[in-house]
Amino acid sequence: MSTREHKKQAPKHVSIGIITVSTTRALADDKSGHWIREQVTKEGHEIVYHQVIPDDAERISSTVQTVIQEKEPQVLLMTGGTGITKKDVTIEAVSPMFSKVLTAFGSLFAQLSTEEIGSAAVLSRATAGLIGNTIVFCMPGSLHACKLACTELIFPELGHLVKHLQD
Repeated sequence: MSTREHKKQAPKHVSIGIITVSTTRALADDKSGHWIREQVTKEGHEIVYHQVIPDDAERISSTVQTVIQEKEPQVLLMTGGTGITKKDVTIEAVSPMFSKVLTAFGSLFAQLSTEEIGSAAVLSRATAGLIGNTIVFCMPGSLHACKLACTELIFPELGHLVKHLQD
């Protein structure tokens, strides 16, 4: 079956969780998370969770596990904590839970980022993978990076990804 046929058969609406990892932001000023929420709501998707949590590996791991078990999102979009500072621990907290890694996501995001910000793109460690029946994307926390990842890579494939996960 071709990609076009897969996309025709893909669900038009999916359930989405949003987690922003930040020690400096609260839900009220979560620009990236609110932008994601607004965009997916416009597309008719269901938001099952949206919260800001601190840059703490144990808190990140336990929140991801709890959200996946209790809210059962088909897709979990995470922003923040993907850089290289000591406090950036999202990747270390989440990637050990992946049963499969979507290796192309990080590479494609880096390619798009390079076109936008040049060699500074090397600082991002964006990644994606599967945890149970949930597709998890870990993106940088900046609004610009979230817009880039979501509009160019994630949103166009939401239903397609979920369809493959259901097969």
